[in-house]
Formats: sequence, structure tokens, C-alpha cells
Amino acid sequence: MDVFVYGTLTGPERVAAVLDSYVFVGPATLTGLRAVEGRFPTLAPGGETAGRLLRTDETAALDEYEGVDDGLYCRVSVPLDAPAGHPDRAALYVGDPDRLDADVTWPDLTESDGSSGVDDGFARRVAAYLERTDVRVRLTPE
Repeated sequence: MDVFVYGTLTGPERVAAVLDSYVFVGPATLTGLRAVEGRFPTLAPGGETAGRLLRTDETAALDEYEGVDDGLYCRVSVPLDAPAGHPDRAALYVGDPDRLDADVTWPDLTESDGSSGVDDGFARRVAAYLERTDVRVRLTPE
């Protein structure tokens, strides 16, 4: 799995403490989401974020590190713009701003026809935003 990392996991020492097997594929840029600070870095709608593309099969270890089961972060998949031979998609982790004390507002699920979707939490708001917005990772040449 290719994962766009933009915070603590951009440093090789931290990654080595979390994962047994990984490789940094190269620098990457996330468009459609910008990095914001809280207790830990997270993402907010709009803008761009510089980071790295990390490749590993240790999804469970990353999910544990990011607190996915506790609702601290959610893992999502977005298109990956990269040369042939790379996957079509990359994962990334988005932290819940309320849990991270980050000044971020995610759009609600109000439909354009005036009806309102059911807001079943932060992960659902992120998923709805990704469905409606061109968010993608681009592997950037070194």
C-alpha cells in the first residue's frame, strides 16, 4: 500500500519505530487538502500539502499508530498521479480536528437540493468531501 505521509511519519526514525518493512517512494504533493496543526498534524479542506509517499504492507501497524480504532484519525484512499508501475490510489490519514484541538471545519452533508444528509460523524464528512472534491496525491520528481 502506498501512503501519503505529511506529519510525524515523514521522518525515517519515526517510521522505523512503527514499521518493520517500508520504503519511501519519493516526495509527493497532496492537492485539495492542506496541513494544519493541532496536538498532532491533520488536514483541512482546500489547498496543498507537501509530504512523502511511503510504501508498506503493514496497514494494521499504521492504523494502530494513527488511532484509527479510537477515532483519532480515519484512513481514506485518493487517486495517485504517478508514473506507470505505481498503484492508482494512495491512502492518507485525516485526524479528527475536535480530538486534536485543530481549528478546522469540515463541510456538513447538506445537499444542493436543500435536503440534508445524515451526519454520522467525522469520517462521514471527510468521505463526503472526497466524493465531491478533486483530492489527489501527485508523486513529485526529485
